[in-house]
Amino acid sequence: MDINDLRTLFTVLVVLLFVGIVIWAYSAKRKASFDEAAKLALDDDDEKPHGRGAGQQHN
Repeated sequence: MDINDLRTLFTVLVVLLFVGIVIWAYSAKRKASFDEAAKLALDDDDEKPHGRGAGQQHN
């Protein structure tokens, strides 16, 4: 086994990992959670931030 065999094996493993991630990302089970995560940035928050207000200074 020489270095080219190791490179080939590594390439095959990386391609299989990539295909696995693509299948996981596009699976129907994950669609609902990905849709919810995509809408998080657009949601309006009606509650005030916790902690110090915008006009308060801390010492």
